[in-house]
Amino acid sequence: MTLKWVGAVLSALTLVAGATVVAAQGVSLSGNRPALLIVGSPHFDNPRTGIADPSVDDVMTPERQREIEAVVDRLARFHPNHVAVEWSAIDQAGLDKRYADYRAGRYTLTADERDQLGLRLAARLGLPRVDAVDFQGDAPGKDADYDYVAWLKAHGRGIEWARFQREAQVAANAVAARQRCSSVGDWLRYHADPDTMRRNETPYYTIARFGDARETPGAAWVGQWHARNLRIYANLARVAGRPGDRTVAIFGAGHAPLLRAYASESGTFTLADVRDVVPAGPKRRC
Repeated sequence: MTLKWVGAVLSALTLVAGATVVAAQGVSLSGNRPALLIVGSPHFDNPRTGIADPSVDDVMTPERQREIEAVVDRLARFHPNHVAVEWSAIDQAGLDKRYADYRAGRYTLTADERDQLGLRLAARLGLPRVDAVDFQGDAPGKDADYDYVAWLKAHGRGIEWARFQREAQVAANAVAARQRCSSVGDWLRYHADPDTMRRNETPYYTIARFGDARETPGAAWVGQWHARNLRIYANLARVAGRPGDRTVAIFGAGHAPLLRAYASESGTFTLADVRDVVPAGPKRRC
């Protein structure tokens, strides 16, 4: 049942702790927290899996490759001992093979940001592996429980969905136009901006209202989006949550607001800001 995860990216609970805190294995809740830099990125290879997707420039051109190398240089200065990417955690072996083949000269990097940023950065630092921390499993229940599009159409609200899609694509096109005129480093800085992250989050709350008192497919779908990101947070804490750890996590930009919130509000990590690590790039002709 893959429907529940399709289109999770559109453009991309505060717990009151009692006097006693029981820490999960490998997670520091003391002042000596591990550092985490979440790099929210457009999907460089244009997979077209979202409700609306910005068209991303060809990152394999010589100019874009120079920009990516400059970003990797800056990320390396963060001195991470972990590089984590959007790759299913249950397929760590598959990522290990790709990384080993790359380091041995048997694999040519694709346009995918996991390759362009993740594998390059880990190899630059000589890390033994790249950590797979994504969750891509099925959500509980039936696809129909999450199919808010079918629900809207069945309840005479198909025009509402068409308008939502149209407005989302207009916003995505504006992001694409902006990216054509800016460097790869500026793409990452833009997606780290709090105002950008708030704008990216807002449509999920519209989707959550697609339903009625009896059936709530929109809220169920958004709930599973949150659940996926909570699992990613848990995976990050498991592999890189020890005192002294420093991690660069490279994910689609839509994940960044929730991952930042969970990492910060949990007290597990000290968050770094991409804008403090990656400087603004030169102006581009477009």
